[in-house]
Amino acid sequence: MARIVAIWFPHLITDRMIRRQPELKGVPFALANNEKGRRIVKAVNSIAQEKGVFTGMVVADCRALLPELQLFDYDEKESKRLLLSLAEWCIRYTPFVSTDENGLILDASGCTHLWGGEKEYLREIHTRFKNFGYQIRIGMADTIGCAWAVCYYGKNGLIITEGKQAEAISTLPSAALRLEKTVCEKLEKLGLKTIGSFMLMPRTALRRRFGQALLTRLDQALGAEMEMLTPVKPPSPFEERLSSLEPILTATGIEMALKNLLAIVCERLTKESKGLRKCELRCYRMDGNIQKIEIGTNRPTRNSIHLFKLFELKIQQIEPDLGIELFILEAPVVEELLSSQDALWAMSSANEAAVAELIDKLAGKIGIAAIHRYLPAQHYWPERSVKETTSLTERPDAEWRTDLQRPLHLLPKPEYIEVSVPMPDYPPLLFHYKGLLHTVKKADGPERIEQEWWIEEGLYRDYYCVEDDKGARYWLFRSGDYNNSNPKWFIHGFFA
Repeated sequence: MARIVAIWFPHLITDRMIRRQPELKGVPFALANNEKGRRIVKAVNSIAQEKGVFTGMVVADCRALLPELQLFDYDEKESKRLLLSLAEWCIRYTPFVSTDENGLILDASGCTHLWGGEKEYLREIHTRFKNFGYQIRIGMADTIGCAWAVCYYGKNGLIITEGKQAEAISTLPSAALRLEKTVCEKLEKLGLKTIGSFMLMPRTALRRRFGQALLTRLDQALGAEMEMLTPVKPPSPFEERLSSLEPILTATGIEMALKNLLAIVCERLTKESKGLRKCELRCYRMDGNIQKIEIGTNRPTRNSIHLFKLFELKIQQIEPDLGIELFILEAPVVEELLSSQDALWAMSSANEAAVAELIDKLAGKIGIAAIHRYLPAQHYWPERSVKETTSLTERPDAEWRTDLQRPLHLLPKPEYIEVSVPMPDYPPLLFHYKGLLHTVKKADGPERIEQEWWIEEGLYRDYYCVEDDKGARYWLFRSGDYNNSNPKWFIHGFFA
């Protein structure tokens, strides 16, 4: 049976403000914003609520009722961000956590035994939030509707026995079914103040008077109709957890936990003939902070030793602070990994794996943006003769040209150079490049390369391989015919 936990934060934003500004503790205050030309209260702390200030009241009325009330601006986006961050923090208790309008919904199926039972499970959650400064109401049942109802309108911390939803909600008001306000008012006018007063009435009569929404919500609460959770972070098929009996404070402890998780994940990948391309380690600290590090690979891999070495470069980024109580290792991106994969080069698959692992190590140190791989393209024009690829296994569409010299470093765009002592159909004797004068001692060429007219129109080029007096070798070209009134020279590459 499914076991659902509902958590409600009656004073979410105000509790957060007290955490950040302890001087507000013991002071009545509220948050408000403008609606239709009036300032409306959107959130109040518990002290202000005890003195008669509630959400939805006009600020002027609140001032008259409670002159010492302090007011702050309300930010709806901040409330949603806070709720989302709390939902992510609760992933330590279950992978399935969803946000509600003012709270959270947790699917605790199969999780409570890790804390010693359902009572201990709820007590742990309640205590942790209380220590963080948040007031909560919490309830557990078989369905989302029933858990929500007892959380918001029942006894705090109530656990509904399996299959007892009808008894649990029968004494609660109709609003506990998450109905619209107008429907609840209609039920009140007819004297149907509790769910039990209309729960057994003919369904056709209920549908005719109050609409299908009433029956849907009732069925969801009783378990007759399925209601799905939308987790804030859908669990990955390849995700493993490791909780610690004592908070982990050292790098050695983190490494041991990481090695254990990698071994489990890689074993699962091996059984399913898959390899991961991306992996993330999340460390849940005692103070509620979540530390994250992630790695990426150039090809699918399930080599736990290699993956650990990639993580090892980033472990120092993790700050244990008060200690880490839970580790979660997730592989969100996986691909098929066959027993052998053909490499780009004429090498064994073992060597290919070694090259890929070397690239992963370099990427971990200098960044993947600094590493490039190029393949030949079916073009004569130098700028189009190569293409960049991100895969180690992609095969080239053409062969590299070996009949003619090509520079080791080809500039993406030719750069203009100033030429001195030009000679017809010969390379220059002197040229200026980036403020330096180069004296040409040796030259080879020309090699004429025509523009690809079906792609772009332009002048042909006459290329020369030249060597200056310092032994450096360059790839120069003249654009167009020398007989032009002002021929232009460019540098396009550098030889080894």
